[in-house]
Amino acid sequence: MIRVVLPPHLRNLARISGEVQVAVTGTVTLRAVLDVVEDRYPMLQGTIRDRSTGQRRAFLRFFACEEDLSNQPPDAPLPDRVTTGEEPLLVVGAMAGG
Repeated sequence: MIRVVLPPHLRNLARISGEVQVAVTGTVTLRAVLDVVEDRYPMLQGTIRDRSTGQRRAFLRFFACEEDLSNQPPDAPLPDRVTTGEEPLLVVGAMAGG
């Protein structure tokens, strides 16, 4: 199972607490994980990625194993520690302002 930690505002929108666990068939990529999350929680469609382009929303970042995966290709395999469930995939809301 892949562990996914969403930021509080998305957890509230999806009415969940804690992390989400999803099963991905085939190669575990960011796109595959987000597809499963958005399929399970349809109210999140368009909040993490743009519905038409599939691009990451500007104020969200993706981290795993202490690495920023935000600018990685969406079909690049996620780190082994994420695919085994040892480490979670973090979806982090960015801070802006001054």
